[in-house]
Amino acid sequence: MLKKKKLQMYITIFLLALLTYTMISPLSVVAANVSKNVFDKNQQIAIDFLDNSTTQKKLAEICDAIWSYAELGLEEYNTSNLLINYLEKEGFEVEKGVAKMPTAFVATYSNGDGPTIGVLGELDALPALSQEAGSTEHSPVTEVNGASAPGHGCTHNTMCTAAAGTVVAVKNAMDEGGFTGTIKMFASPAEETVISRPFMVYSGLFDDVDVVIDNHGGGSFGASYGVSSNTEWSFSVTFYGQTAHSAGSPWLGKSALDAVEIMNMNTEFLREHLHYTSRMHYVILEGGEAPNVVPDRATTWYYVRNSDELIKSDFEKVLNCAKAAALATDTKMEITPYTAIHQCYRNEGVANILQNNILKVGMPEWTGDEQKFAKELQKSIGASEVSLYDNSRLEDKPRGPSPVFVGGGSSDIGEVSLVVPLSTLNFPSSVPGAIGHHWSTSATTGTTIAHKGLIAGAKVMAASAIELMTDEDKLAGIKDEFKEMQEEYFYNYKNDGEKLILDENGNAQFESYLPYLFDRSGEYKYDPDSSKFFIPEGKPVVPPLGFLAEQMAKYRPEMSKYYKTPKWYDGPPIITE
Repeated sequence: MLKKKKLQMYITIFLLALLTYTMISPLSVVAANVSKNVFDKNQQIAIDFLDNSTTQKKLAEICDAIWSYAELGLEEYNTSNLLINYLEKEGFEVEKGVAKMPTAFVATYSNGDGPTIGVLGELDALPALSQEAGSTEHSPVTEVNGASAPGHGCTHNTMCTAAAGTVVAVKNAMDEGGFTGTIKMFASPAEETVISRPFMVYSGLFDDVDVVIDNHGGGSFGASYGVSSNTEWSFSVTFYGQTAHSAGSPWLGKSALDAVEIMNMNTEFLREHLHYTSRMHYVILEGGEAPNVVPDRATTWYYVRNSDELIKSDFEKVLNCAKAAALATDTKMEITPYTAIHQCYRNEGVANILQNNILKVGMPEWTGDEQKFAKELQKSIGASEVSLYDNSRLEDKPRGPSPVFVGGGSSDIGEVSLVVPLSTLNFPSSVPGAIGHHWSTSATTGTTIAHKGLIAGAKVMAASAIELMTDEDKLAGIKDEFKEMQEEYFYNYKNDGEKLILDENGNAQFESYLPYLFDRSGEYKYDPDSSKFFIPEGKPVVPPLGFLAEQMAKYRPEMSKYYKTPKWYDGPPIITE
C-alpha cells in the first residue's frame, strides 16, 4: 500500500514538473495573437498600420477589384492604374511604363541614405479561370460563347496588393520611426508568361537595390532558399504555305497546318530523349480558316523548360523539330520570341529573416464559415479535407532545395535572384489543396480568406524589410552569401564580356538569354543547294506587347459588368472594352 502511494506521488510530481516546463519553455511556433513586444519599435509601427481597420478595408477593396479585372499579361491596365493611384496617394513617386512595358511600374519612397529594399508584386491573371468567389463548384462569372473568361487562379491579385500594403507600411515606419533608406515596389506584369522580370533586369532596374523580397500566395506560410524551378523559353513558330482546293487540287497546296502537326509530333517523340528535368508544352494558336481550303498559315506556341545547364541544348533540338516540319511540307517558318529566363537562386539569409517573422506574425484567425468553405472546396476537388492551416503547420526554418532536382514550374523572379539577394515568402491567401491555374484557386482569391492572408503576408514582408534596413550586420551577411553564390553563378546580364564564367565550350555560363533567343528568331529560309537552313537576322530584344490583346478584348466588355472598382479611385478611366 505504501509503495502504491509513493508511486502515485512520483507520478504526480512528474506531471506537475512536465506541466510547469511546458508553461515556461518557448514554443516552436508563436500563436497568432502575439504580444506586441516581439517586434521592435519600427516594425511595430508597420504592424499597427496593417492592423488598422481602415487599411485592411482599403487593401481588401484593391484585392477584390484586381480579382474582378483579371487582366492577362501585358494587358493589366486597370490593375496597374489602381495600384499607382493608391501608392501616389500614399506619397510614393511612381515611374510608369518601365522596361518598355506600359503596365510595369516602380514605386519609390526615400527619406535619406540607407539600404534600398525592393518588393515584387505580380499583376496578371490566367485565361479560362473565371469563377464565382466563394463557390465550391465550377461556376464562371463570365463566359463568351461558352468559353470562360480569365480569372485569378494563381493568387496574383493578393500578391500585388500585399506588396503595395507592405511598402506603404514600411513608409509609415520610416516616417514615424526615424530610420532612413529607400523602399520600392516593382509591379511586374505578365509573370504567367514569364515576361516582365527578364526585361526589367535587362534594363538595369535592380542595379541600385540591396535586397528584394518576393511573395506568392497559396495555402501555407513559409519561406524558401536555394536553386529551384526550371528555366523557361517561350516562343511561337509560324509556318507559311500555299492555299489550294482541299478536294479539287490539294497537290497544289502546301499545308501550314501539316507543318504544325508534324513539328508537334516530332517534339512528342523527342520527349523520351530529354533529361527528366525537362518540361515542354505547346498550344496551336491558329490552324486555318476552313477545311476546304489548304491552310497557308498556322502557328504553335511553345514553352521549353529545363535547368540552366541543359536549356540551350533542348531549345536547339526543338528548333530542329520545326526545321524538319518545314522541310517535310515545303513551307517557310518564322520564330517569334517572347521571353527566356533562368532558374531561381534564392538567398538563405533573406529566407531566414522571413521565416523568423512568420513565426512572430502567425497564421490568420479563421472563422468557422471560412473553415467550412475550405473543407467543402477540398471535398469538391478531391483534396484532403484539412481545412485551413493553423500555427501547428508552421516550420521553424525555411525550406531548402530538394536533394534531387527533378524539374517543374518556372518563375521569372529567377532573373532577379541572379542580380540581387532575393527570397520568396509564401503566404496563406488560398485554401490548402486548391489547384494552381484552376477555378478552385480563383474561387478563394476573391474571399475574406485572401484578405486575411495578404495582410499576414504584408506584415511579414514589412517587418523583414525594416529589419534589413536597420540591421547592418544581417544585411552584410546576406550580401556575403550572395557574393559566394556569384562565384559559381555570376550573371552577366548586360552581356558586356566582364567577369564571365565560361563553360567547357568557352561560352558565357550565365548571361541574359534574351539576345540568344531573339538572335535566333525571325524567318528561316531553306537553301536546297547546301541543304541547310539559314540563321535568320534576328529580332530586336523588346517585350512582346499586345500579344494577348485580342484574347483580352474578347472578354473585357462582359467582364466589366462585374468590376469592383473602389469608390475612392480617381485615376485614369477604367478600361471596359
